Amino acid sequence: MYGFLDTITEINDSVNTFVWTKVGVWLLIIVGLLMTILTKCFQVSHLGHWMKKTVGSLFEKKVRSHTNEKASISQFQALCTALAATVGVGNIAGVAGAIVTGGPGAVFWMWVAAFLGMMTNYSENILGIYYRRKNKAGEWSGGAMYYLQDGLGGYKGMKTVGKVLAILFAIFAVLASFGIGNMGQVNKIVLNFTSAFDIPALSGNVLYHGDDGSEVTLYMVIIGVILFVIVGVVVIGGLKRIANVAEKVIPFMVIMYILGALTVILVNYASIGKAFSSIFSMAFSGQALWGGATGVALKEIITVGCKRGVFSNEAGLGSSVMVHSNSNVVEPVKQGLWGIFEVFADTILICTMTALTILTSGVIDLDTGVTTAGSDATLVAESFNSVFKFGDFELGKYFIALAILLFAFTTILGWSHYGSKAVEYLAGSKAEIATKIYKIVFVFAVILGAVLTSSIAWDISDTFNGMMMLPNLIGVMSLSPLVMKLTKNYVDRRIKGKDIPPMLSHFPEIEAEHAKKIRETGED
Repeated sequence: MYGFLDTITEINDSVNTFVWTKVGVWLLIIVGLLMTILTKCFQVSHLGHWMKKTVGSLFEKKVRSHTNEKASISQFQALCTALAATVGVGNIAGVAGAIVTGGPGAVFWMWVAAFLGMMTNYSENILGIYYRRKNKAGEWSGGAMYYLQDGLGGYKGMKTVGKVLAILFAIFAVLASFGIGNMGQVNKIVLNFTSAFDIPALSGNVLYHGDDGSEVTLYMVIIGVILFVIVGVVVIGGLKRIANVAEKVIPFMVIMYILGALTVILVNYASIGKAFSSIFSMAFSGQALWGGATGVALKEIITVGCKRGVFSNEAGLGSSVMVHSNSNVVEPVKQGLWGIFEVFADTILICTMTALTILTSGVIDLDTGVTTAGSDATLVAESFNSVFKFGDFELGKYFIALAILLFAFTTILGWSHYGSKAVEYLAGSKAEIATKIYKIVFVFAVILGAVLTSSIAWDISDTFNGMMMLPNLIGVMSLSPLVMKLTKNYVDRRIKGKDIPPMLSHFPEIEAEHAKKIRETGED
């Protein structure tokens, strides 16, 4: 048995290295750079515009108010549901892991990945809206599989290639939804929660002893059952219910986490300058003096930073497109602006807060790299404990456990929608029954995630996550001329005030319907 598992691990490590290190990270950078250039550095040149149309519009009724259309959710709900899936454990443990592995310089490359990823995510969302269509239930369906099929597949001689890549993307999305999007998140919740809020009577009741020394306790099973019930109630209720939960939980948890992190940073304000200095000075050289990353080469620092950035914001994976496509917006670029803000909020804002919390709190010696905490998640908890510890009462530990609970829980909800949309595409005419079966299996997988002790499942799902990225980036790159045209059309009409026809959909009937709506209501 162990020989079989070792073989699986070895094969997966080889595939994972190829997908992420040899191809994925560099393709992400290339595509992000390409889309930045083709859109004339839109994320900077039109900074004021996209900020005004996103965070600046949150108090507008048309952005926040719920829609009565069965086919769609509000723009704000779409953003919150997308953030529900992207703002997760990666924003806490992922950032700490990047610093431990690649040193503070990895944070700089997370920023680079996010800066370029803004335009990758922007491009994905534009294409998602442009190629979306309604399913038999009257709901919008969009995502990488559709712009691979109809966009890339629309080029001469590329029909089969586009279809095959679309199917592969959907398959990998379904598999990733069970791993990274479900069991991996549940496992993190259970381990962190049972550790922080220990109940000896439950944690001491061991139900299973693993050969590797791991244990499954009654406490873990109870937490798993509670999560099973809550996730089931929300997921089975469909996108509307997921969006309703996301729009309430996401703003609360993000604001609370940022306030907590800011408190730690401000208390340790004297170290802010040194923290930034270490980030920039170690971004371009392997630091032999950095104890936590001794001998790390520049290439690995770049790879670790970019990879962790993508794990956090998912720009380039093509995942969040599947919920952004359900927005009630009719203008493709308008939803693309929310894609820019999504990456900004996830990485530039939240991940930076985590990084500065770690680097200013003293849990890592910025000169030697010696850490005072063991694992990545523990590192963040200890950072918060540097301020929020009162005698033996470690408030920081409890705060991080609750943050991981909320972050990971909402990630599960977001990914349940991604997986169901991928199943819908694969099932075709049998989509209705197939998505119901998927949701039931997805909910039961929560129990499995609570008791699994092997890391192999997470490593494999990590690989599937990366394998989603490859066909998606091929699609975005091949359709970059269309993204450029859609962007120019929007800028000319909405910013420069030119009187030209809009570009709203690949399908003439939807184009006509949306153009009529814009003329009658001024909706954009």
